[in-house]
Order: sequence, then structure tokens, then C-alpha cells
Amino acid sequence: MTSRTHIAMFSVAAHGHVNPSLEVIRELVARGHRVTYAIPPLFAEKVAATGAEVKPWNSTLPTPDDDPSAWGSTLLDYVEMFLGDAIQALPQLAHAYEGDEPDLVLHDITAYPARILAHRWGVPAVSLSPNLVAWEGYEEEVAEPMWAEPRRTERGRAYYARFEAWLAENGITEHPDPFVGRPARSLVLIPRALQPHADRVDERVYSFVGACQGERAEQGDWERPAGAEKVALVSLGSAFTKQPAFYRECVKAFGELPGWHLVLQVGRQVDPAELGDLPDNVEVRSWVPQLAILRKADLFVTHAGAGGSQEGLATATPMVAVPQAVDQFGNADMLQALGVARHVPMAEATAETLRAAALALVDDPEVARRLGEIQAEMAKEGGTRRAADLIEAELPAGRR
Repeated sequence: MTSRTHIAMFSVAAHGHVNPSLEVIRELVARGHRVTYAIPPLFAEKVAATGAEVKPWNSTLPTPDDDPSAWGSTLLDYVEMFLGDAIQALPQLAHAYEGDEPDLVLHDITAYPARILAHRWGVPAVSLSPNLVAWEGYEEEVAEPMWAEPRRTERGRAYYARFEAWLAENGITEHPDPFVGRPARSLVLIPRALQPHADRVDERVYSFVGACQGERAEQGDWERPAGAEKVALVSLGSAFTKQPAFYRECVKAFGELPGWHLVLQVGRQVDPAELGDLPDNVEVRSWVPQLAILRKADLFVTHAGAGGSQEGLATATPMVAVPQAVDQFGNADMLQALGVARHVPMAEATAETLRAAALALVDDPEVARRLGEIQAEMAKEGGTRRAADLIEAELPAGRR
């Protein structure tokens, strides 16, 4: 290395987008690179713990503590928010990096300003994808049907016009769709097992590095209670947690099972009092050290977000997938197809259904065998160290 390189990471303030990158950032810092991380203040402390320098910026997106309804209910609601946030963030980020331009840009898939800044600075950009990526045929099979109706509306046309105008004024002639969905280089921070049509993914562009989880000792540990023959963890992640009726069904499903202990993460929007009287074998928390519990659990009832799904696979924990939004439905189907989970739609998630799915999974030797195989496959993908190796390989000549 001729001098200390500067690598800049850009993301949005969402656990599912920040968490997958943290161990990679920590590894790059440990290797002697100067790493800056552009992130809203809500995540500044978490990012700073990696050793990266925080470049704070103000976001207009809903925060993890906001009601999920703040995101709206349609595709256009969602994408308009991200575009609006990107447009107002770009001047902030350009100012933050004025005179401190990096040698390489890393960015989350939602961090649109990062690619514009990389173009402006003339440096390479690498996407860090926390979830599935496009395969050959994705546009025809998924994107075009999904966008067919929105594109026909005045609002949809206005969205695309605004996006194209913003790109053009920043010197980018690429259409918004490939700009967002087809990076020149991407590291995929999920195991290949979770990727739909993995055999049709262009591995010249996309490198699957699998789980980059680390030890997470700073999150604390968890002890399995004495006498607990089986432990079930229930978590719907950080965003779509306002589901007291679902949690009550979970208490009915597992609270009455002899020998079982239930850990119920309910988030900050649910008062435990809403769940009624709880048996002694049920513990309710607003937040838990998820990975620490999964290493000792027998079952994971999950919303099937990309992070939770791969944590279940990495710890070889059978899963009941109850998806809530976006890519979680596809992840739930993938987990079920892998033979390690049951996909239970929220509308069908009664105590009886949840209990039946759980009992079928935890005592099935074939489920255990498949989980062991996938766990071994994930270990070969390289994780954090391979991700850092691939990032260093993208540094400009003379800066490696």
C-alpha cells in the first residue's frame, strides 16, 4: 500500500441495510484502511464501533422507531421516498466529502447518491447487497410485471421523469432501472442458497460472500434457562413489529408446550401488557441479542428478512417464516424450498398452525441434515475476509 487508502461507505438508516455491512467495515479498518461511513445520526454510534469515521447526514426517510405505515402501502409510495431522500441527501454528502474524496466507494443498494458521487469523483463503486440480486431474465420475469400498472399512471411517469432528470443533471445517462438494479460490481452479503435462480446470476458482476456476521459480543449474551428442553425465538425484525395479536398466538402456541421456553421480541411499539398473562416459560423483550439466542435455540419464528434468514441458516436453526413485506415473501418460499422452514402466511398464523409447523420441523432428521449441509456451504463462501479481499481488489492500481 503506497499510503493509507480511503474507502467510503454509504447507507440509509435501516437495520437490515446497515447491519450486513458492519463486519466488512470492521475488517477493512483492521487491515489499515481509512474508512468513512456516511449514515444518519441514528446509526452513528453503531457504525463508529467498527472503527470507521462517521460522516453524518440528515435523512427524510421513516426511522426504525416509526410506525411501519409511514412507508405507505404501494410500490410508488416506497420508491418515491427513496428518490426524494436521495435528491436532498446528495448536496449534504457532496459537502461532507469536499476535499476528502475517497479512493473507492462502497454503497448499499438504496444509497443512490453514492453512485453519482463515485461518477463525479472518477473512482470505482461497489454495491454491497444485503438481499437478492437480479438474475438474467429478472426484468422480464419480475420487474416488468411489477411495474406494469404504476408505469401507466401519471404519478408513475412523473416518478421516472424526476429520476431521469436528476441523473441527467449529474452527468449520468443511464436509465433509472439499471442505475438502481444493475451495478457494475456487487458483493452479495447473503448466502447463495437464498438467491433465487442463482445459476442465472452473472458472477462476473455479483460475488456471493455469504454471511458476514461476526461475534457480536457487544450485543450481550443469552443463557438457556435450566430445564428448557426446547427454545423458540420469535422476532419480526426491527420494522414490522406492531403485531400484538400475532404475539398472543405465539404465546398460546409455545407457552403451553411442556419443556419449551419462548423468547418473544416485540419491538418498541408493543406494550407487553397487551399480551395478557404470560406463563413462566415465556420471556418478552423489546430487543434481544438475536444471534446469541439462535446459537442455542431449537426454532426461529421469523419474518424472513434477509438478515434473519441467513442467521437461521448460519446457526442451523429450523424456521417458521411469517413474512411481512417486500423481499420477505420470496425469502420464505426459498427457505421452505430448501427444506429447512415452513412458510406460514400472517393470516394463517394461528397458535395451532404455528405449533404444528414447529413440531414438524424440530424433530425431523431430514431438516437437520439439510441445515447442516447449507451451514457447511455457507462457511465455504468466505464471509467477511473474502468480502474485504474482493473490495481491496477493486481499489485503483497503486492504491492497493
